[in-house]
Amino acid sequence: MQETREIPHVPFTEDMKKDYTILVPNMLPVQLKLITSIMKNYGYNMEVLETEGPQIAECGLKNVHNDTCYPALLVIGQFIDALESGKYDLHKVALMITQTGGGCRASNYIHLLRKALIKNGMGYIPVISLNFSGLEKNANPGFKLTRKAFIQVAYGVLLGDFIMHIFNQCRPYEVHKGDCQKAVDELFNKITKDFRGDKLIRYKYVRMMYVLICKRFAQIEMENFGSKKKVGIVGEIYVKFSPLGNNNLEQFLLGEGTEPVLAGLLDFCLYCIYNGIIDFQLYGRSIKSAAVMQAVYRFLLSKQKDMIDVIKRDGHFRPMMEFERVRKLSHKIISPGVKMGEGWLLPAEMVELIEENVPNIVLTQPFGCLPNHIAGKGMLRKIREIYPEANIVSVDYDPGASRINQENRIKLMLSNAK
Repeated sequence: MQETREIPHVPFTEDMKKDYTILVPNMLPVQLKLITSIMKNYGYNMEVLETEGPQIAECGLKNVHNDTCYPALLVIGQFIDALESGKYDLHKVALMITQTGGGCRASNYIHLLRKALIKNGMGYIPVISLNFSGLEKNANPGFKLTRKAFIQVAYGVLLGDFIMHIFNQCRPYEVHKGDCQKAVDELFNKITKDFRGDKLIRYKYVRMMYVLICKRFAQIEMENFGSKKKVGIVGEIYVKFSPLGNNNLEQFLLGEGTEPVLAGLLDFCLYCIYNGIIDFQLYGRSIKSAAVMQAVYRFLLSKQKDMIDVIKRDGHFRPMMEFERVRKLSHKIISPGVKMGEGWLLPAEMVELIEENVPNIVLTQPFGCLPNHIAGKGMLRKIREIYPEANIVSVDYDPGASRINQENRIKLMLSNAK
């Protein structure tokens, strides 16, 4: 009898929606907290996992082959660690991961996760894929994003990005430690309270919140604002943003007396959307799909411009660079057809930072991540030829990598920082 290698799929049903807790791995602390809070209005009890420590990577290694990329090890390890903690009723819990649908191994996380659950005798736990690529369509009838919910979640992403952008500029200069985090907590509580219930939040509210966010952070007592060395962080999306994935890189850089600089999640979303346009231009894919992507792309660019305009009018903080300019800057480094993983976005973000007078950059990548090694590390020579002032260090993250070695390499880069 031929052995089947198909992994059983346990659907998340409408009955489960009533009393199940959906666990989400922590990649974007601010944005994900806002999104999960908003989703509670639509009947989903979602919880972002904030666990950390060496046991998570060890748990991942027990359940996933060690050649699998580091983010998969951490995401699956964090899930299994949470399920084994005794904190949750295993018959009233579901797991959720995001997928882009690209050729990166990240598109296979969900199958590796299900396999790990079966291995641990928990194969009955549903795993939900959150994606906009049509993966596992209608596979989880109990989890559906209505148009209203999608719009509200999108607003949560915009507000989360805006808060993160201003927060990162202020945190290194606060006179009283914790003031910036207090401002984040206050704004988070206000937004989640305002989004509560069945009412539909309009975009007018989002723009009003941009102004309020600037005003709230401007009230914080700061010393020598903007005077510290700025260090950009780019790389694979999970390792770039997740404190678990990059060994609390932002905290380390703060401890070294620098100001960390990161692009928001919106830039990655715009990158993914623009790739739909590239598919038609370069590979002759669906013109209808490309037209839709073009409309969405222009719409989101207008929303990003609103953010930039508010920050400029406020006058206290640095605005982000318009993504359309970021995209065009990448053309002198790499072809737009290179779109596996983070693809052309990696050199684009590095050039963006250098153009914004942030030549000191940490390029974070999972060890063995082929798209990062080619589109990121592989482009460093070309970037340095065009921008001699570029001071970039490439750091691999892996269960076997030494944290001390990683931090020493960053310190060496900082010793040359401008």
